[in-house]
Amino acid sequence: MAEQTGDKTQDPTPHRRQQAREQGQVAKSQDLGSALLLLAGLLLLLILGRRIVDFFGDYARRQLGGEAWLSADVPFAVHQWTGAVLGLGKVVLPIFGILMLAGIVVNLMQIGFLFLPEKLLPDITRVDPLKGFGRIFSLANFVHLLFGIFKLSLIAAVAYLCLWKQKEAILGLTGLSVPEIAAFLPESLLGIAIKIACALLILALLDYGFQRWKHEQDLRMTTQEIREEMKNLEGNPQVISRRKQVQRQLALQRLSSAVPKADVVITNPTELAVAIQYDPAEMAAPIVVAKGAGEVAKRIRKMALEHNVPIVEKKPLAQALYRDVDIGKPIPAEKYAAIAEVLAYVYQLKGKTIPTPGKR
Repeated sequence: MAEQTGDKTQDPTPHRRQQAREQGQVAKSQDLGSALLLLAGLLLLLILGRRIVDFFGDYARRQLGGEAWLSADVPFAVHQWTGAVLGLGKVVLPIFGILMLAGIVVNLMQIGFLFLPEKLLPDITRVDPLKGFGRIFSLANFVHLLFGIFKLSLIAAVAYLCLWKQKEAILGLTGLSVPEIAAFLPESLLGIAIKIACALLILALLDYGFQRWKHEQDLRMTTQEIREEMKNLEGNPQVISRRKQVQRQLALQRLSSAVPKADVVITNPTELAVAIQYDPAEMAAPIVVAKGAGEVAKRIRKMALEHNVPIVEKKPLAQALYRDVDIGKPIPAEKYAAIAEVLAYVYQLKGKTIPTPGKR
């Protein structure tokens, strides 16, 4: 019934997956990247934030204390600005660099390397107001809205619980000095932010799992789609038939040129046929010049009769040669004795003497 109604009951084929990937259809969670970057940024602030605080403290002391400025011309302002920018860059750029690297790694972990330059081209259909209005009020956007409200509620709940646990310390801030309050607030706020980031990360992992499941469901195929894909990949049936016909003609041409040169054809007696050629002056060992089964074997025997090539029935030998020796390859050493016996019989029929195989 599923096949008749067109339900997508079949797993996607590798070709279907590749096509979807080339079109940018991949399983990706924006929330996962955002949560990991938020957590990474907070941890960097926890580890390297002291350098930023020290920089701004030293800068404030230099600007508010020390000798008074006696001039404020353009070169002086440029010098002050350059010094502030370079000093801030030394403490901020490592954090930005690590965050940028983390963003790249997060995306590579989700979708791997994917370069789609056509996605950069403008798409006129995206500026259609009717379609844009439909996207705004779509079911997917409504679900995203609910999920966003849930995330805000989660953030508020985590922040409330963290503040509630620290209520004694917060109420005791009135009895602390300004430096002690300044040391408590960043540490407390960073701790709360890291806990919020961990909660968002858990949600993001769940969202990523859902996106992967949804992606697999979207890629599933009907039986008819699989048939159509196989047909398209294999090509037009007429072209396939023509290709097979050409291959048969080429095979027959090879038989027509190889079988007349053979010294003997070994058969099975009707299912297999192997044509052997041996020229002591040019070959170290006899070689298989043609072999076949069924209709090809019948064709080889027919050509052998037409060109007076002896046909010898040796069932085990024919099976071994057909199975183990490719066309154009020499006979293995373990088969020399059996081949020599056949060639000796053939040469005896022709009134000739056969040299020992493997010797010139």
